[in-house]
Amino acid sequence: MNNIYEKICKTIDDTAVLACRFAKLIEDEGCFVSLYGEIGAGKTAFVKKVADSIGIKEKVTSPSFVILNEYHSAKIPVYHFDLYRLENEGVKTIFDELQEYSEGKRITFVEWAEFSQNQIPFDHININVTYEDDDSRKYAFEGFGQKCIRIIEGLKDENISI
Repeated sequence: MNNIYEKICKTIDDTAVLACRFAKLIEDEGCFVSLYGEIGAGKTAFVKKVADSIGIKEKVTSPSFVILNEYHSAKIPVYHFDLYRLENEGVKTIFDELQEYSEGKRITFVEWAEFSQNQIPFDHININVTYEDDDSRKYAFEGFGQKCIRIIEGLKDENISI
């Protein structure tokens, strides 16, 4: 079983469709998601689209300056971290807290997961967002742990209705 899924999104509408499909797969049990990519690649845009898809009513914004935004208006809470300002040393101070946010029925997104030094030992999904030559975006998903691998397998099923 290959636990990697890649999708090219040529428009923000394509990203919305992908995010909606992903949301359908995680909205009942939750998931911990590490997001990688350059500034402006589309990490926050993806989080916003997932949040819209599960019914978050609050305005979803980048947590760059506050480190964590919380959203509780849907049937499952969403926690949105940004590690950019913490960098490597600062991440060590909140690593236990990140592990807590990986447990239970919640969706946790961590932008700038590069600063975790890829040392997340618990089940999670990595999403790497990269620019393509034609200004489209490539979303590469990789699952770690049985539940997350099942989510990746679900993404591969193009028949998931949204």
